[in-house]
Amino acid sequence: MNTERTLKEEFLSLKQERRAIMLAHYYQEPEIQDLADFVGDSLALSRAALKTTGDVILFCGVDFMAEGASILNPARTVLIPNTESHCPLAGMLDAGTVRQMRQKYPDAAIATYVNSLAEAKAESDIMFTSGNAVKIAQALPNERIVMGPDRNLAVFVQRSLPEKRIIFMPDDGYCYVHRQFSVEQALNARRNGFFVMVHPECNPDVQEAADFVGSTEQMLKCAGETRQPKIAVGTEEGFTYPLKKRYPGKEFVPLDSSAICKEMKVHTLESATRALRDMKPQVKVEKNIAVRARKAIERMLAL
Repeated sequence: MNTERTLKEEFLSLKQERRAIMLAHYYQEPEIQDLADFVGDSLALSRAALKTTGDVILFCGVDFMAEGASILNPARTVLIPNTESHCPLAGMLDAGTVRQMRQKYPDAAIATYVNSLAEAKAESDIMFTSGNAVKIAQALPNERIVMGPDRNLAVFVQRSLPEKRIIFMPDDGYCYVHRQFSVEQALNARRNGFFVMVHPECNPDVQEAADFVGSTEQMLKCAGETRQPKIAVGTEEGFTYPLKKRYPGKEFVPLDSSAICKEMKVHTLESATRALRDMKPQVKVEKNIAVRARKAIERMLAL
């Protein structure tokens, strides 16, 4: 049985042999983040996937992220260590629903969250992330914009842009991790002297109770800019790890330590090593879907 040290050595050797680049989301376990060539949020990982020069992309995130890497890199091999990494939020929006909304609102732009599957992306006009949702909606010439699948993020955009009419798709899509945060947790943290940052996938009343609302990348920036030494973080608990690494002089605590995305946590050093050893599981998107989805992603990246 491999020890952790020999497993790490095998991983690094295989990574070099396969000419692989490892991308990891901020919610991954520390051992995965430390081994990754690039760690970031959905938007940053999309950009990194587009710029990668390796033959193989090893993606430690959830399924829609690996699909996005495959869409942007059709000539490269994309691996995901564990196929159990299905994002429940992404699964709440299918291609048929997007087509129905287009028929129902022919004058509206169809803007789909990057946290969606390739089949939904392919039916969309443009993608957005939690970090650029407001900017994307503001840049679109349409007065009405259909946005989904996360309702709370769409509500955040509507409140930020009252001149637009945001239509939800579906009516109540949600992230189970971010929905569990409460107003009382935010208020308790503030009473204990913590600056509170939360993700826009949190419920609107939780957003109102926080000091800052933003994507993980925006929270990372805010944490460095604020003079507050104690910060409570309202997103998946794994995000405190890169915050502590970046700003060791500050105290970071999860707003709720049980806020864990079990789908993100399925990737391990062992499964990552096995993926490189066996060159599977591979993530491939049907060409017709990939070509159409790529247009929506590239339009987002251009903006």
